[in-house]
Amino acid sequence: MEIPNLAELNLLHTQICQALGDPKRIQILYALNEQPLHVTALADALHTPQPTISRHLRVLRQRALVTSRREGATVVYQLADDRMIEILDTMRLILRDSLARQSNILA
Repeated sequence: MEIPNLAELNLLHTQICQALGDPKRIQILYALNEQPLHVTALADALHTPQPTISRHLRVLRQRALVTSRREGATVVYQLADDRMIEILDTMRLILRDSLARQSNILA
């Protein structure tokens, strides 16, 4: 397998960050971290219309953040790499720390 050059890595990084730029997609990733789910189950769990979930899943699939498999007539989605949740959790910790510092400065 050929290792991408720095420019290609930067582009891929940007595309993944863009895919994570929507809060609903982050919610989908966290839901899939619990267990693989089909579109209707995701829509119910996230109180979001099924077509909206399908559009978000398409973006996440295009960026290789989720994978899908067919089970009869149903398509089940799962995380492509569990480390993505670790990354999201780390980002949340950084944001929480940043907000705490800002509130201390303003106090």
